[in-house]
Amino acid sequence: MADLDTRFDEAVAASKTLPEAPGQDDMLRLYALFKQANEGDVTGKRPGFTNPVGRAKYDAREKVTGLSSDDAKEQYIALVESLK
Repeated sequence: MADLDTRFDEAVAASKTLPEAPGQDDMLRLYALFKQANEGDVTGKRPGFTNPVGRAKYDAREKVTGLSSDDAKEQYIALVESLK
């Protein structure tokens, strides 16, 4: 478990120094996996059409609902590695 947490923390740090900025889809996926790993499933109401950024983030998080924290960390690490 500690090894996974260490690898996750390293991936979070690496995500901030990627050679190229990830595309919008990858950024939303990183956001959703990070939140799922740290907070769990998304809660609350989906933002309205006047808040497109909040809506996109909510939708991205909703796609990973039910994913365990460890699985979210593993997927986050794999995504960061693929973006290097």
